[in-house]
Amino acid sequence: MKNIPSIKRSTTQQKDLAALRQAYQGWSNAPDPFTRLTRKLSTSLSLETQLGILAEEIGNTIPFDALSYRHHIARRDFVYVTGLGGPHRCEYRLNLEGVNYGTLTLNRRQRFSDDELQGIEMFISAAICPLRNACQFITIEQAALTDALTSIPNKRALDEQLERASLLSDRHGKEYSLILCDLDRFKTVNDQQGHVVGDHLLRLTAEAIENATRNSDSVYRFGGEEFAVLLPYTGEQEAKDVADRVRDAVARLRVDCGGTELSTTVSCGVARHLPEESANNWVARADEALYSAKAQGRNCTRVFASIG
Repeated sequence: MKNIPSIKRSTTQQKDLAALRQAYQGWSNAPDPFTRLTRKLSTSLSLETQLGILAEEIGNTIPFDALSYRHHIARRDFVYVTGLGGPHRCEYRLNLEGVNYGTLTLNRRQRFSDDELQGIEMFISAAICPLRNACQFITIEQAALTDALTSIPNKRALDEQLERASLLSDRHGKEYSLILCDLDRFKTVNDQQGHVVGDHLLRLTAEAIENATRNSDSVYRFGGEEFAVLLPYTGEQEAKDVADRVRDAVARLRVDCGGTELSTTVSCGVARHLPEESANNWVARADEALYSAKAQGRNCTRVFASIG
């Protein structure tokens, strides 16, 4: 008699599981576009992938010639475009709970009908939550790769890009160079002026380095008062020229400390990536060049001479 309740529960559970399997099969094979759209969107947090899915599902019901999406996420412009545009367009600002998640635009040669516009709005309504999640995922990813003080990429971001640059350099035989920059006597600034002034100087230095480098170059906070610049398709001499511009830009900085004016200098070490060289060895050679610049009087640039 004591086993009867457990048998009843087991039977009930089996029925529930059977109903669950049936519901899942119905959900998996549902023919309506909205169930199919949300099911596909749930498989990825990649914003680019989700926009491709959305474009495909809209296109299955409402023909269009081009779909584009634009959004500024984590200090960067994200742009997605598929197809070629036409003279007629409909544009939607994707807002959810008072937050904007980009602008979606569809173009085609013929004017969209009211029914089609209503259909597009229904697709967007079904997709807005997954698109929001993808945008938030990008923001979280970028936060993990961004230095909180200077708002430039951090050492973790640099490590990832150095690995990528090493692979690309070996695969395509293109030159990549690395500059390590270290503020001279920065400890004295913190000791005499305090960390508030020191932090302000670090932010100004990051901005000065970004302004002194090219659009193709990437600037990182390597740690403490040390910064790094990754230069694609750049040899030693050109990298040294960039490093010298960085030094000049930093030397022109002035910080008002209440009656006194603070200035600083920076030392730079340059190393070109060598064939089949690991990212760690590449950084070590740039660091050795930086150490040489420090030992030879500071406020100068030294290149780790490479052969080949």
